[in-house]
Amino acid sequence: MNFTVVNCGLNVSFIKVTAVASSSVFLIGDTENIALSSVFDTPPEALIIGPFVPIAVQR
Repeated sequence: MNFTVVNCGLNVSFIKVTAVASSSVFLIGDTENIALSSVFDTPPEALIIGPFVPIAVQR
């Protein structure tokens, strides 16, 4: 996937990070290249692939 963003005159004055996920990228500024990778370390017999259970609506 090729993704191009052009920011002209980017100005960041304040950032507050309250949580970070295990697979996240936080970037301010420019970069030429970002390489993403993933490792799945659960044994195949523990992986359950089937119908997804819908999340109940919390009231």
